[in-house]
Amino acid sequence: MTEKGQPGLGSVGISDVTFGKRVKVIEPVNIYGCTLGDDVFVGPFVEIQSGVRIGDRCRIQSHSFICELVTIGADCVVAHGVMFINDLFETGGPARGRKDLWRSTEIGNNVSIGSNATILPVSICDGAVIGAGSVVTRDIAERGIYAGNPARLVRRL
Repeated sequence: MTEKGQPGLGSVGISDVTFGKRVKVIEPVNIYGCTLGDDVFVGPFVEIQSGVRIGDRCRIQSHSFICELVTIGADCVVAHGVMFINDLFETGGPARGRKDLWRSTEIGNNVSIGSNATILPVSICDGAVIGAGSVVTRDIAERGIYAGNPARLVRRL
């Protein structure tokens, strides 16, 4: 509880994180309650929330947000400004703390996600490439390049 005119202050930092070997984190970051595999890189101004699992050799570039219920496989790139979403506003608005309304996201291995993409609660298969600025609204089950809003298959790989 704060007094009138006094802000409730939080802090940015690293708390309760399980680190693999040779992890590199560039501060400032806000990462807590998550697991980072071996050789992971996390750029500045990134938030990784509780329960997130990031596989070995992943790169999480600056200004990205990875919310609860996200799992990222090994050898993935999450470029600058990528946003993960776990609340689909199923009741017509935000879940407002009702985590039972949140949905999970599963990212396979060797996935590249371009700058400023938005990833809704979906499953993305191994080897997919998500173009910059794309909005992924449905599961991606076939290896290929996906782009647009909503993201669609542009080319098979």
